[in-house]
Amino acid sequence: QVQLVESGGGSVQPGGSLKLSCEASGVTLDTYAVGWFRQAPGQEREGVSCIASSDESAFYRTSVKDRFTIHRDKAKNTVYLQMNNLQPEDPAVYYCATSGFANVVVCSLNQFGYDNWGQGTQVTVSS
Repeated sequence: QVQLVESGGGSVQPGGSLKLSCEASGVTLDTYAVGWFRQAPGQEREGVSCIASSDESAFYRTSVKDRFTIHRDKAKNTVYLQMNNLQPEDPAVYYCATSGFANVVVCSLNQFGYDNWGQGTQVTVSS
């Protein structure tokens, strides 16, 4: 049974940093693409970043490019999202998810390509 557990959320001031973790069990994360998504109250869930199988490629939504970095620790079977310079538009519940298929060379920020989801972790940015 695949289980994804996100952690690392919290409350920071604008300009602050957080590092989110997505730890997996029941699946070898390196085989699959992993995406980070977020959903703010009253808004649709949107893709933030993704990393392809075996780190073939990574993508970011425009608003987080140059601020967020996705990377994978194969030994820990964990994918991280380092978020720097957090802005008032970033607060949301952040979710990680794995692709429905293995060996994905080019990942997608479209949530419909992902099958297994974590429970989410809250990120708050306020002064």
